[in-house]
Amino acid sequence: MTTAYSITLQPGHKWSAYVSSGKLLRFTADGDEANLSCLFYHARHTAERYNMPDTLKAQHTAFLSAGHILMSDQGRALVSITEDTVGWHDTLSGYTTREGTDAKYGGTSFQTHRNEWLRSGEENLTVELFRHGLAARDLSVPLNLFSKVVCELNGDMHYVQQPTAGRYVTLRTEMDVLAVFSSTPNPLNPSPAFPVAAIEVQITNAEPVSPDDKCVQHCSENRRAFDNTWNAHKLTKGAY
Repeated sequence: MTTAYSITLQPGHKWSAYVSSGKLLRFTADGDEANLSCLFYHARHTAERYNMPDTLKAQHTAFLSAGHILMSDQGRALVSITEDTVGWHDTLSGYTTREGTDAKYGGTSFQTHRNEWLRSGEENLTVELFRHGLAARDLSVPLNLFSKVVCELNGDMHYVQQPTAGRYVTLRTEMDVLAVFSSTPNPLNPSPAFPVAAIEVQITNAEPVSPDDKCVQHCSENRRAFDNTWNAHKLTKGAY
């Protein structure tokens, strides 16, 4: 389908946008060690947002891939993962901080390094939230696309290298959302070098969701979340 919008997120860059329901967002990594921290909010009522605990509990998994959905704290389907050539996306490790970035990669600042300074996920996400009337208190644990983080039985988490160059993942918006992205390293990536993989973003129109859609049919909780979303849409259609 014709690309409605495209953007390239260079390492350390950030972006946010309001995206209507029924869109496909394809993210393609141009190198290894790519990581894209993602947050999603209901576009008109941002108090409703992606809820990591409910998403994982309902789908009985600690990582997300094709067929899974991102649930809101109202039990609705916000976003679905319709395609995935990576296979594992981190839901647990959060985002990088200023302190952690300086400690791992060396201290940098805009005043000294200008556009070459190394951004952190926390700073990037906070700035983008501020642009939409939100604040640091609205931060939550993001979905980290392209990163594999394993949680051991004793609770230890560690980063696992997986190839990402040329691989992609496609998300489908099930609601009108505010999407916030930061192309910054996974906080558990042990590499001493700031990753240099850019991420291509392409947005197109999605086909209507059918009752036998793999994301709908993944499990009974997914079907319930879609029903909640569809019912809410019926009740508010034409109200704005």
